[in-house]
Amino acid sequence: MRYEINMDVSPAYPFSWQAATLNAIMRGTFKPASQLLLRTDIGFVAASRILALAGRVPLRLPVHVRVTPDEAGPCPGEWVRAGEELDERKVLLYFHGGGYFACSPVTHRSITWRLSDAARRPVLAVDYRQGPVHRPAEALADAIAAYRCLLEQDYDPADIVFGGDSAGGHLTLATLLALRDQGMPLPAAAVCLSPWTDLTGTPRRVNRMLDPMIPAGRVDWLARRWTAGLDPHDPLLSPVLGDYTGLPPLMVVTGSTEVLRDEGRRVAERARAAGVPVMYEEWPRMPHVFAILADVVPEARKVYSHIARFLAAAQDLLPVGEVSARDLLAQDVPDQGFAAQDLLAADLSVSGLPAEDASALGTPPAQSGSAAV
Repeated sequence: MRYEINMDVSPAYPFSWQAATLNAIMRGTFKPASQLLLRTDIGFVAASRILALAGRVPLRLPVHVRVTPDEAGPCPGEWVRAGEELDERKVLLYFHGGGYFACSPVTHRSITWRLSDAARRPVLAVDYRQGPVHRPAEALADAIAAYRCLLEQDYDPADIVFGGDSAGGHLTLATLLALRDQGMPLPAAAVCLSPWTDLTGTPRRVNRMLDPMIPAGRVDWLARRWTAGLDPHDPLLSPVLGDYTGLPPLMVVTGSTEVLRDEGRRVAERARAAGVPVMYEEWPRMPHVFAILADVVPEARKVYSHIARFLAAAQDLLPVGEVSARDLLAQDVPDQGFAAQDLLAADLSVSGLPAEDASALGTPPAQSGSAAV
């Protein structure tokens, strides 16, 4: 069954008027707004607040979809179930995108409920810590904690799948690399939608003019902000440089015109070189994380059947384990060279962030030389 996963796919379809219209709208609104705001700390905070307000707009879900917030439960997040006949022994752990400073499980329900339907299992969308106050290291710590929590709740690693989009795709890959380095049991597979994987500061030249949504220069600015004082070439900050040996099967989905396209492609190539089966799909003329547009765009709805086929094929590749997840959790975990706790120990202060903006986000402002935790 391995050959069914390890391939490149460029789906053929008629380009819908809905997709063309949304591309034009985003090119005239979202892209110039990002160009304007993601230049200074004040604009950065403003963008975060604007997107937070957008997340409060109620999204109408199908009647068969149930959403259960679980902020105080053993595994904090939002549980999403599409239908009644799901396999409750299994779970898809999802990390939403938003550049590590915006969006939430609520904004990404159009993805998570469809993933629940495609995977025939509940989805746990993690509400991890974000900027402007928090840094990616803290998001990584939250992601690892969420996975460990599922294992402690007696979920088998073979019954867990990771998923994420954009920065959430970055978090998906970083979490897999960190878990592997810690000697933890790994999930069965992972799906990355338009992953952001290169924070080294290398200027993005591919699709700069074609991308209808993301200005390449602002992605570079955001990467510099998140890697300030750290080594941007470390794989936990730039997963595109990671060693993927031993990781589970991956599915990477990109749009042919997005500025992050080649980052997803490079991850696929690097993972395959390490022996990991990878399904790489590049959808013609689709924008960044087009799967979130499934309520409107026909092409976006089709990607979920592709994900379902990938997960079914990945399931057939699972080896039979001899050590339980609970036994592994009881063991001492070796330190890794650049773990989440090492990042948290670094100077993670948010310089230039107004104190009132930090406090308004519910977290005390970071002081000079202190960690923003």
